[in-house]
Amino acid sequence: MSHSQPTAPLPAPDDPQPETPPLIPLSAPREGIPEVISTPPALRRAVRALREGTGDLAVDTERASGFRYGQRAFLLQIRRDGAGTWLIDPETLEDLTPLVEFANEQEWILHAATQDLPCLNDLGMAPTAVFDTELAGRLAGFPRVALGTMVAQLLGLQLAKEHSAVDWSTRPLPQSWLSYAALDVEVLHELRAAITGVLEEQGKLEFARQEFEYELQPAEPSLVSEPWRKLSGIHKIKNKRNLAVARELWLSRESLAKSRDVAPGRLLPDRAIMAAIEHRASSVPALLQIPGFHGRSVKRDAPRWLDAVQRGRSTRDLPELRSDKSGLPNPRAWTEKNPKAADRLGAAKLLLAEVSEQWNIPAENLLSPKFLRELCWTPPAVISEGSVDQRLADLGARPWQRELLADRLAASLKG
Repeated sequence: MSHSQPTAPLPAPDDPQPETPPLIPLSAPREGIPEVISTPPALRRAVRALREGTGDLAVDTERASGFRYGQRAFLLQIRRDGAGTWLIDPETLEDLTPLVEFANEQEWILHAATQDLPCLNDLGMAPTAVFDTELAGRLAGFPRVALGTMVAQLLGLQLAKEHSAVDWSTRPLPQSWLSYAALDVEVLHELRAAITGVLEEQGKLEFARQEFEYELQPAEPSLVSEPWRKLSGIHKIKNKRNLAVARELWLSRESLAKSRDVAPGRLLPDRAIMAAIEHRASSVPALLQIPGFHGRSVKRDAPRWLDAVQRGRSTRDLPELRSDKSGLPNPRAWTEKNPKAADRLGAAKLLLAEVSEQWNIPAENLLSPKFLRELCWTPPAVISEGSVDQRLADLGARPWQRELLADRLAASLKG
């Protein structure tokens, strides 16, 4: 069917509803707080119970971002109708094969799948299909798509979120944290049903199906050859020698963080690296006078940081002021580097804003900003609806996006 116009009136999910009943607090899982599965026999028991359940798996993970190195999962939450909720500790289980073999045969419901799938994939786990309730909320036009917000709006339930940023590598995990973790998956089946109804009413369920399928495609290998350039504040550095100091401090911090399994920022904040460059300390006592170098762990490792500073000041391997990464220039530089492309991008953004308002879908979900920049920087040699549609397909745009945008973008690119 054609998607040139919305097929149904688009409700505004953020409109206040009169006489809204008070939210019902979810204070504890309905079957009680599950035990944490941490032994092979307990894991086999959990998988047997899950196999006896029915329907898709509601899946979530808890990581220790900001506390531990990397983004691995420290707790898995899985729920299935008829089987209840199971909490599994992947840190203590060396072999997750029984769970992997079962879960990889199932469809999953997740909230913000792009956050959870990478660490689950690292454990060997991957669904046959996924329903992402957060992405569904974006496509439905909800301005706020946090799990607690959507559960409140669609289910009338109040989901506590006070433990979302705690250190999930803590052992043993407090009972209140386990309750929080179990509740996150307890609501997912009902939330999927509710948001599915909204998408059906809006004529967007097929959009969502294509987006969920795209989420399961393997991510492209990272092309970041100089990850140290992501340091906060590095754009303020204007000479190569100071960039070399920043690089050496980042590399030293990264190596130490990995060896200690600690988040890099807990060893040395980005702001401390920038301050070290500005203050030019040449001794440990001088270094410890710099803002950001006052914590106990920072003091313990001060000689290491000073060595990194000195390497940066003496190296002949000076980095370029700008990254040598492949790709397009920053759009802010397009007016100077490629004025016609800048004009195309400006017109295309206005077009996307119009379609975004028409369909009540965020512009970035209508079309990846990266795809839009690629199209405007290097449009087809002969611009037509067909050539633009093919270019979008080659970039990775989904059929529903191309159907909504290809003809309009072709007209925009022609000017």
